[in-house]
Amino acid sequence: QVHLVESGGGSVQAGGSLRLSCALSGDTYRANCLAWFRQAPGKEHEGVGFITLTARTTYYAGSVKGRFTISQDNSKNTVYLQMNALKPEDTATYYCAAQKYCTGTLEFRSYTYWGQGTQVTVSS
Repeated sequence: QVHLVESGGGSVQAGGSLRLSCALSGDTYRANCLAWFRQAPGKEHEGVGFITLTARTTYYAGSVKGRFTISQDNSKNTVYLQMNALKPEDTATYYCAAQKYCTGTLEFRSYTYWGQGTQVTVSS
């Protein structure tokens, strides 16, 4: 089992920045790809981006490309989501999720392990 715990959410004004963290524990060898998703009230999960933890390659959804960056710190078993130039439409609960076999997609049903989420609110 892989345990994921997000932190770092909060409220920020448009144009501001936040850095979310996703701490991994447990059977971390089962987590080869880690993605960030978000869900706004009344909307479906939206993939934000993912990172392959071995090759450190990243992919971002068009809506966040150039503004968000995913990185990892293996010494801390933590993956980060740096969010810059935030917009009100970025308001959502953000989740990290992991999969053992990397599918190279942001199909949320393909991710096995999920954190509890952290709220991000961007005001205009």
